[in-house]
Amino acid sequence: MIKPIVPLSSSSAQHAARVLAARLRKVRTDADMTGRDLAELAGWHPSKVSRIENARRTPSTADIRVWCARCGVPDQTEDLVASLEAIEGMFVEWREMERTGLKAAQESVIPTWERTRHFRIYSSQLIPGPLQTPMYIEALLTSLMHRRRLPDDIEEAVQVRVDKQHIIHDGGRRIAVILEESVLRQPIGGVDIMAAQLGHLLSVSILASISLGIIPLGADRSTIWPTEGFFMFDEAEVTVELVSGHLTITQPHEIAMYGDVFTKLAELAVYGKAARSLITSAVAALDE
Repeated sequence: MIKPIVPLSSSSAQHAARVLAARLRKVRTDADMTGRDLAELAGWHPSKVSRIENARRTPSTADIRVWCARCGVPDQTEDLVASLEAIEGMFVEWREMERTGLKAAQESVIPTWERTRHFRIYSSQLIPGPLQTPMYIEALLTSLMHRRRLPDDIEEAVQVRVDKQHIIHDGGRRIAVILEESVLRQPIGGVDIMAAQLGHLLSVSILASISLGIIPLGADRSTIWPTEGFFMFDEAEVTVELVSGHLTITQPHEIAMYGDVFTKLAELAVYGKAARSLITSAVAALDE
């Protein structure tokens, strides 16, 4: 079976792919081979080696095993294969993550949530997971189920997400959330569900573990404009939900970029009484 080319949908994945390509090139040159020499020994088209070494084609595990064997360094195989697997793990298509339903996708992030002590969450579209009500979660996941034509395990998936919310009550965690005000005015699930969700948001906003900031609609966005929503887990990783899949960022310089963006967004937000006023205004607007 032909292995599909990995979709390099982030600069993290692209950087890692270039590093792997450079390592494979060095293996070949250290063996004193030309690309044509290696292709002939491996039984490949001559252009294949060049495409792999220039990160225009992602090698398969089998390609790496053949590459190392023909270059006389089979001892380097497993380390290079591990690098390939790390690249493949950076971007996961929704159809792969959710092939058995939504419950598995919800469970997949539990280890990361459990070990994280400092969450930084920015959302420009939805109330984020830790602050959602069960009915809001159900409305979201039901929409995803129909849109992606997934098996119906909504009840189980909702329960997993609700169970993960214990983090907001556990001591020792800090959860900083920045929302665009427009998030408050998008009635997910209808008026009643949204009203309950906004009421819940008011309640959790006073928890000691929560810092809730809301960027008003009229804020001057000259310095930083709305961007894709993201979760930061300590300084270890950032995750971004794209239309096509789930992106995990682990490169330190990119994590630092997201940290800088979060700081700038936080500077535009209002907190405390001013944030709660925006929420109550959104509740009142539901009845208009």
